[in-house]
Amino acid sequence: MTSAPSDRQLLFVTFASLLAVGIALVSQHFYDMPPCAYCVFQRVVYVAIAFSAILALLLRRVRPAQMAFTLLAVVLSLVGIWAAWYQHSVAQHLLSCDMTFADRFMTRSGLDEALPNVFGIFASCMDAAVDVLGVKYEIWSLALFVILGGVSLMALIRQSRTPARRYA
Repeated sequence: MTSAPSDRQLLFVTFASLLAVGIALVSQHFYDMPPCAYCVFQRVVYVAIAFSAILALLLRRVRPAQMAFTLLAVVLSLVGIWAAWYQHSVAQHLLSCDMTFADRFMTRSGLDEALPNVFGIFASCMDAAVDVLGVKYEIWSLALFVILGGVSLMALIRQSRTPARRYA
């Protein structure tokens, strides 16, 4: 049995999202790039996108559920675009990220204490502003969120146009 194009797109979304988190962790732990609140918030969004895409793949027999989780990946990509853009245009110019949306979200979720090596906030947004290959780190993230949103949207369109599959 061959996989549907939307399945391949959802696999891409899953792996690209998890790869982004992996790259962020390598940057943090091996290249001494401590993350700010918006950095770790974007990690949460990447994990949520991957989880949503995985659920869409697992629920492909139930078309409404598959489409709902694929749509969730699109919406989460928009949240990621907002977070990366806000980090670039506002937060990196602030001396502190204290009491910003991302800071409050991370501390209230408890993720920063539960998994500090992954979701701990170790820098202000101003201090965390770095360039990678001449481009701001958050712009790379924004570009990936745009790609993930576009690929997820294409998968959703394909799901809506493809007849329901029957499994033996």
